[in-house]
Amino acid sequence: MTPAPQPSDGLLPDTWFTRDLPVLRAIARLVDAPEHGGSPYLLGAVVPASGLPKADVVTAAKALVAGGYIEPLTNHAGDIVRITGISPEARRLAGLWPTPQGEWDRLLEQLTVRAEKAPTEVERQRWRSFADAAAAVGEYDGAMLMSALIGGYVPRHR
Repeated sequence: MTPAPQPSDGLLPDTWFTRDLPVLRAIARLVDAPEHGGSPYLLGAVVPASGLPKADVVTAAKALVAGGYIEPLTNHAGDIVRITGISPEARRLAGLWPTPQGEWDRLLEQLTVRAEKAPTEVERQRWRSFADAAAAVGEYDGAMLMSALIGGYVPRHR
């Protein structure tokens, strides 16, 4: 794997998108797969599922544990040998569970499609008006609305 270029601002190179997130997604796929049934699985199974070298997977797993995204089972030396579960936030980041922003985008997409495919001009206009109103609400407030719908609660306004 080619190392990421060093940022000119002195910050460390990104590891989230290049290492940690691909490993988290591989773990989430394994956890969610019916053949595993939610039982602990070997860290070694994550290596081929992620497509990354074993050393990168081990380093990513340690970072994911530190971030609270995965639950490890370790051996007597403290090495991660199995993953026993993932957090709700890990499920969202991996795409298994919805995010408010993602659901808002899906709603806007659906409104546009319905406006295009409505059988009559009156219905097309209604769907267009709905889509225009949703777009006017804006991404931030739209995501807040979807958060309330997904989570069943109404968050406080900023």
